[in-house]
Amino acid sequence: MGYMPAITLGQTCVMPVIGMGTATYPPADVETAKNAIVEAIRAGYRHFDTAFAYRSEQPLGEAIAEALRLGLIKSRDELFITTKLWCSFGQRDQVVPAIKLSLQNLQLEYVDLYLIHWPIRLTHHINSTPVPKDHIVPMDIKSVWEGMEECQKLGFTKAIGVSNFSCRKLDELLSVAQIPPAVNQVEMNPLWNQKQLREFCKEKGIHVTAYSPLGANGTKWGDNRIVECDVLDEIAKARGKTTAQVSLRWVYEKGVSIVTKSFNKQRMRENLGIFDWSLTEEESNKINQLPQRKGVTMASILGPHDLVLEIDAEI
Repeated sequence: MGYMPAITLGQTCVMPVIGMGTATYPPADVETAKNAIVEAIRAGYRHFDTAFAYRSEQPLGEAIAEALRLGLIKSRDELFITTKLWCSFGQRDQVVPAIKLSLQNLQLEYVDLYLIHWPIRLTHHINSTPVPKDHIVPMDIKSVWEGMEECQKLGFTKAIGVSNFSCRKLDELLSVAQIPPAVNQVEMNPLWNQKQLREFCKEKGIHVTAYSPLGANGTKWGDNRIVECDVLDEIAKARGKTTAQVSLRWVYEKGVSIVTKSFNKQRMRENLGIFDWSLTEEESNKINQLPQRKGVTMASILGPHDLVLEIDAEI
């Protein structure tokens, strides 16, 4: 396995800066996802990102068991596993049962990082999207965060954090948290650089992890803006790199960790090949000047309801 930098969250929680995402649309079958994750462990990935909503906790758990059986890893402790609290468990008394359910799916005793998936609550479990407007209500962030803190105190997770939280939502959370969030996982790439949010998180000591660093091409919510970006392509050709590698390197140089998803063996390995070179100042400046547009919106998934649109509009 090649060199892999890591971030320390809190006192002892060490997170590799590149993780493999497991969200697919439509969801991959268990065997396909499991085999891809085993291959990723073989390629050198040690950080895996899942969520109850992705339906990938079970195949990830099976892949970890298989990797141990094959001797690809000696211990579960060699891996960093992130999962997320889904919106339909967004009440104080549902948080601990939810992480227990995720641990059961994963066949694990603990995860390394547990995140609130979206700052919103769904009043019903859903099997399809968009969802009815009356199923969507505001989340009581204070009480839900108390549940997250309990998960950490009980040892079900080493660290807790959030996903898709704006500066405004983070401010609300920080005003009530006993344990501040370690991570905010958000969409970030050269065409949605999250400059204001990154600066806010740096000031507050919250680490940022980027999802959709390549634009989530091929998903319901993503597009080909990154992989077909002329500026990135031009830099890639000049450097003998792929467009994806240029994008990932740019994100990494912003001090951000990355969750990138590919079930293709070659691209899996290429996505790890960003640590033995760097962008020039001129290349970085060109990328920094690209036009900005948010790609992932809650409205595109849950529906264009008032509360959803309001949260989407926050920075």
